[in-house]
Amino acid sequence: MGSLVSCMSDPCPSASPPPQAKRRSSTSSRGRGGGGGGRDSAKATMAIDEEALAAAAALVLGQRGAVGAFERSASVRCAAKRQGQGPPLPRSSSTRPRSLADPELQPQHLLAKDLNTKDLETNIIVLVHGGGFGAWCWYKTISLLEDSGFKVNAIDLTGSGIHSYDTNKISSLSEYSEPLTSYLKGLGDAQKVILVGHDFGGACISYAMEMFPSKVAKAVFLCAAMLTNRHSALGMFQQQMDTNGTLQKAQEFIYSNGKDRPPTAINIDKALLRGLLFNQSPSKDVSLASVSMRPIPFAPLLEKLVLTAENYGSVRRFYVETTEDNAIPLPLQQSMCGTNPPEKVLRLKGADHAPFFSEPQALHKTLVEIATMPPVQAS
Repeated sequence: MGSLVSCMSDPCPSASPPPQAKRRSSTSSRGRGGGGGGRDSAKATMAIDEEALAAAAALVLGQRGAVGAFERSASVRCAAKRQGQGPPLPRSSSTRPRSLADPELQPQHLLAKDLNTKDLETNIIVLVHGGGFGAWCWYKTISLLEDSGFKVNAIDLTGSGIHSYDTNKISSLSEYSEPLTSYLKGLGDAQKVILVGHDFGGACISYAMEMFPSKVAKAVFLCAAMLTNRHSALGMFQQQMDTNGTLQKAQEFIYSNGKDRPPTAINIDKALLRGLLFNQSPSKDVSLASVSMRPIPFAPLLEKLVLTAENYGSVRRFYVETTEDNAIPLPLQQSMCGTNPPEKVLRLKGADHAPFFSEPQALHKTLVEIATMPPVQAS
């Protein structure tokens, strides 16, 4: 967000127009060099891109009710066609049995083994993505939480994910957060949820907590903007600039109202996505993000939140730190917790700015830990 600060202090019209967003990931363009090795690399990257596109398309169709759950393996999908054609295809790593010592599976099984979510204060978890992301980024978290018995809702904020709205036309935080507030408004009087906000989604859940405090049992800020009253997300980043300049270099401003007017949205340079957001994440998830991320609306970043002790302050807050985060570095996360202390701070070691990709099992364990904390007894 360093360039956000410079944009507010220097005349924005002097900046050069942002380059056209590319639809292919940066790794694809790097693999186009000459020679057999370059062609092999390009083919491999193209295969990853096609797989990511297929996954994104399937997610979109699934959320629209057109298809059922994902088929987890080509060997499962093709098994019927191969009857009588020799031995079956080997089962993929996503479907074959795992060892009980497998660290990727063991935490889930241990947590789900004796957990009865019906006994909890609430078993409804609402996942709110960060700037540029969409509900699609939570696919691993959704699966793990549902396997543990939770009811999970991943929200597409206005102009994000598959929400069909022009990001450049979003003029306020309330407009950007409308899908979330509409969902909370539709809950029954006795229903409560756990809100989980990632990145700029932290400002969105703060806004929702102020509006509907009685419907939020707990709020989880996942390497997110946890703001105080009368402060904005832009102000948060002004407190501590990105020390290595990666965030500033990655931002591309969009001026849909003309260069003589303030920016309307921000794109993230695809060539710098991995280093900024996904430095610890699997390549397949980076490819999925590179074809699924959308521009970040600019106006909500500038808006100062109005947060009261009676509403926002009455909701239990938890902060989850990510130690390898290049977008919101750990010192900035700790600074926010020091200024606006939550009930408890938890830490995901080895997680980048997308812990739902880089540390999905550890994130799942942390969310279950928070969800199972008993209600605070009134004194």
